[in-house]
Amino acid sequence: MEQFAHISVQQAQQKLSEGTVRVVDIRDDAAFAAGHIKDSTQLTNGSLHSFMSEVEFDTPVIVCCYHGISSQQAAQFLIHQGFEEVYSLDGGFEAWRKEQISVTSQEI
Repeated sequence: MEQFAHISVQQAQQKLSEGTVRVVDIRDDAAFAAGHIKDSTQLTNGSLHSFMSEVEFDTPVIVCCYHGISSQQAAQFLIHQGFEEVYSLDGGFEAWRKEQISVTSQEI
């Protein structure tokens, strides 16, 4: 896979239920704190290096942003870094939230 693939909310939920995928969220701190996909990792310029050293390149990764636009560039970036299976979540976190799937928030 030399390019990322698009994944629907339903497909992403299926992969998560199988436990075979990591979800990264590239939204800002406030948005991530207000709500994010359960067990997702906030990926920032500051956390990128540690994420890449902790996660095997053959681990599937789903990139989530606000509406599924920015995640496409981030997904392609991860492909260029060596990750083999990377997806951009269509519709982003907004689509996920509209489906009322498990969302976690944290107190600021």
